[in-house]
Amino acid sequence: MEEANITLSINTLWVVTAAILVFFMQAGFAMLEGGLVRSKNTVNVIMKNYIDMCFASVAFWAVGYGIMYGTNATGFIGTDGFFPSDLAGWDATVLFYQMMFAATAATIVSGALAERIRYWPYVFAAVFLSSFIYATFGSWAWGGTDDAQGWLRELGFIDFAGSTVVHSIGGWCALSGVILLGPRTGRYGRAGKVNTIPGHNLPLMALGAFILWMGWFGFNGGSALEANASIGQIALNTHLGGAGGVIGVVLALIFKRKPILMTLTINGGLAGLVSVTAGCATVDPHLSLVTGIIGGVLMVLATELLDYLELDDAVGAVPVHGVGGAWGTLAAGMFFRGDLFNPGIIGIQCLGILAGMAWAFGVSFVMWSVMQKFVLLRAEALHEQRGLDSTEHFELGYPEFQRDALHEGVE
Repeated sequence: MEEANITLSINTLWVVTAAILVFFMQAGFAMLEGGLVRSKNTVNVIMKNYIDMCFASVAFWAVGYGIMYGTNATGFIGTDGFFPSDLAGWDATVLFYQMMFAATAATIVSGALAERIRYWPYVFAAVFLSSFIYATFGSWAWGGTDDAQGWLRELGFIDFAGSTVVHSIGGWCALSGVILLGPRTGRYGRAGKVNTIPGHNLPLMALGAFILWMGWFGFNGGSALEANASIGQIALNTHLGGAGGVIGVVLALIFKRKPILMTLTINGGLAGLVSVTAGCATVDPHLSLVTGIIGGVLMVLATELLDYLELDDAVGAVPVHGVGGAWGTLAAGMFFRGDLFNPGIIGIQCLGILAGMAWAFGVSFVMWSVMQKFVLLRAEALHEQRGLDSTEHFELGYPEFQRDALHEGVE
């Protein structure tokens, strides 16, 4: 009995520590997205990351946890466990850990729609995403008990730490918002011309990426939900996937004879990390590297495709999280340790990828459409021009340089 208590204590300590690392990823997202937008929108995008972490966490505790882990007789959705207040120690640990994942899924959307979506409609969307869209798909892939599992989990769907459950779900919600909101003013010109809107602080972006990479060891390692010997290989595969993503971008840009941009290189590392997240516990190290390399190449191609379609993703969230997550989930089936390229496993992975995309894109498209009809979803053109920091928050990120803009034109 004493040995069991010691094991439980060690496992709890590790999972809580991993959850804290995932929480710190919110700072990474804030710095990454804050650096990639113009200075006049820095406060706005950082505030989105800060406040959606709070609102999404509370919403997941109140509703999402029950949907995801409640009694799941149908395999589709949990029906109890809402507003939990009497959880045992281990259940509270799992809730705390999953709360960080829910907030991550919501945060992915903030960067893609940056510089033109109004603040409070975004916060409402983050609450709905974390408590319902994310939680429902999570119940399919991870939820239920051994006796009544989610329908994808029952089929054997592999997504160890959430390439699809977290990242693609957030990415597809971002894509639907990008389509409905339209591009930032001046982003695309005539005859398919793409006008670059550079971020104001690329060192800040790099700092955010380093924080995210560090947090990913908790994101993937904590998903083991116990402190055992597998964590070492999970961490190794995670790092190799991220490094592979950078290599993939560099190779792609060299092949295409284009400049090796820091922005794309950093996003390549993130795409590699997203890609390896599904199979980090079940794929060998050399294939984790391959997964990351392909993820980086696909990110470059997806970024170019979005610009060709004139879909303005301000930070590259859809190529990194949506496309990277889908590829990583497929790779987890293709490269499954001891059973490579098994058609049955690959088929189940494809089913899960398509189900996640249809669910997240479809439901979020309806959500954005309803909001667009009944509330002002996109900032007014004048506010977009002046920057959402002053028009939405009455604060500036760099007041000594922007003081003439503060409150200008705001009643």
